Amino acid sequence: MFKFVFFVFIAFNMYANDLVNVYRFEGISAVEKVIENSLKDVNYWKNYLENKNVDYGYYEYKKYVILTQKEQTEMSLYEIVNNNYKLVLRNSVIVGENSGDKYTEGDKKTPEGAYELIEKKSQVDQFYGPFALVTSYPNSFDKSLDKKGSGIWIHGMPFDGDREKFTKGCIALDNTELENLEKNIDYKKTILLTSEGDFPKASKDDVALILSSIYKWKDAWKYSKIEDYLSFYSKDFKRADKSNFNQFRDYKEQIFAKNESKTINFSNIDISPYPNSLGKKMYKVLMDEEYLSPSVRFYGKKELFFEVANNELKILSED
Repeated sequence: MFKFVFFVFIAFNMYANDLVNVYRFEGISAVEKVIENSLKDVNYWKNYLENKNVDYGYYEYKKYVILTQKEQTEMSLYEIVNNNYKLVLRNSVIVGENSGDKYTEGDKKTPEGAYELIEKKSQVDQFYGPFALVTSYPNSFDKSLDKKGSGIWIHGMPFDGDREKFTKGCIALDNTELENLEKNIDYKKTILLTSEGDFPKASKDDVALILSSIYKWKDAWKYSKIEDYLSFYSKDFKRADKSNFNQFRDYKEQIFAKNESKTINFSNIDISPYPNSLGKKMYKVLMDEEYLSPSVRFYGKKELFFEVANNELKILSED
């Protein structure tokens, strides 16, 4: 262990000395360029992820992962501790009466995907137990697929009367277990992953590819390199408002033609495996974005839905 730490220390100092020399002879902008190039290098990210467990995703902001596997009627809560996933609790749950992914209002199916917990509802009908945690279904990718329905919650059991063996699409568990779940999380820093059967775990190669691609995509965006920028998008790309790739391309060509100077920064990058019924290997990225140009100032969330196939990454939807 001592030898490993020693060699890491030496390597870090050699890299720091290289940056110092770049600064001495070429200035701070050259240092920034060296760092930006590292962030676009997939091998940099593979090394960075070497000792991190990314089975359930890569998270810079979120601290908790709730995994629900519908066929197994099982929910597991993991806390991210020291670059690993610590199992906090595991419970039996009730899910939608019908199997498969949710597409229409009233189909009695629990959605498959990755969802934020956006609210704790304390004033609910006694049928739902003491409270409910509201999910972000339908997210922007769901909307791009024209999925319908709303009100998908994690909730409890009735205080009075019996409860059916299924829900209309929500995830339900015993009241004491619901309370224990809520006590062990910060719902604002929690992601809910729902799969039909066995959960498709993430790989370090995929996460490294996504992280390096995000910075290449940002570079093309920042410097108005329209062809490079559009190369990251699937021809099947569609936004929540149903606009397609051709419409998106036409809009971006107009914007990029202005060739405005831009500042674009990303932080708090969270990458979640995205279970789905489309047969695709997918990931959801949610991050904070700072975008500054002469005509636009934006501080907020950026959400991207990626497909990874043949070691290539394509954006299927974004918000």
